[in-house]
Amino acid sequence: MISHLKPLLSNLLNETITKVSSVSGGDISQAYKIYTTKNSYFLKLNSASTLNMFQAEAYGLELIAKTNTIKTPKVIAFDSFENSAFLLMEFIESKRATAEDFKLLGEQLATLHKCTSDSFGLDKDNYIGSLPQSNSAHKTWVKFYTHERLLPQLELAQQKGLLSVSECPSEQHIKNHLELLFKGIKPSLLHGDLWSGNYLISKNSEPYLIDPAVYYGHNEVDIAMTKLFDGFGNAFYESYHSYFPLDENTSARIDIYQLYYLLVHLNLFGSSYYGSVVSILKKYF
Repeated sequence: MISHLKPLLSNLLNETITKVSSVSGGDISQAYKIYTTKNSYFLKLNSASTLNMFQAEAYGLELIAKTNTIKTPKVIAFDSFENSAFLLMEFIESKRATAEDFKLLGEQLATLHKCTSDSFGLDKDNYIGSLPQSNSAHKTWVKFYTHERLLPQLELAQQKGLLSVSECPSEQHIKNHLELLFKGIKPSLLHGDLWSGNYLISKNSEPYLIDPAVYYGHNEVDIAMTKLFDGFGNAFYESYHSYFPLDENTSARIDIYQLYYLLVHLNLFGSSYYGSVVSILKKYF
């Protein structure tokens, strides 16, 4: 599939491609390392219908990069060609994170989260995994999180037969409970999908964020995602929370923010996530 793209990529780079190797780890797209006589690059490749996803990813990477708070791979190009869509970026040689690397990642993420906006949301919609993610602007976090995050995923789960109507709280019920926990929250620029597969530590110990699902939301959303699976290590959390201290409602909010990601996983991967979703719904709604 990659062979028909090589002449186009060579022209884009103005460099001769010497080698192409497959890279593991992509859930949605095929991934390749492109070697040239001068540099190496990272290529994502999928069907032409995924061009919007690559466009959204490129926009998110560039938005984060413009803050000058934490690095992202430089976007070279994204386009469609014949029946394929591709996203071409610089290749970041990475290493395993040390405690010092996690400390710096925590500091830089906190600095990113200090970038704010007049409203919650974004001027563009994007994707969470392969699912559309609406970022319509709202002045309050309660309205944004209810209408743009929880309700769309709850409705999709019902359509798929993964949750019953009786298991899903009403809009008003959600808002009533969120009002108790969501007080004094200001918009922060989020990565939006910050699990352990979506950061890199370069060989010279610089953190990079990859595969974003950006929008302006509560900073704790990113922290919730870091804790959903493997966690990022104590040095990361100690460093981060020196900028954004915990409060008495942080733990509950982390659960509710993880609910969104668990609903996404339920809708993408099926009933193995049902128990985790229902547990949080029963606990808070």
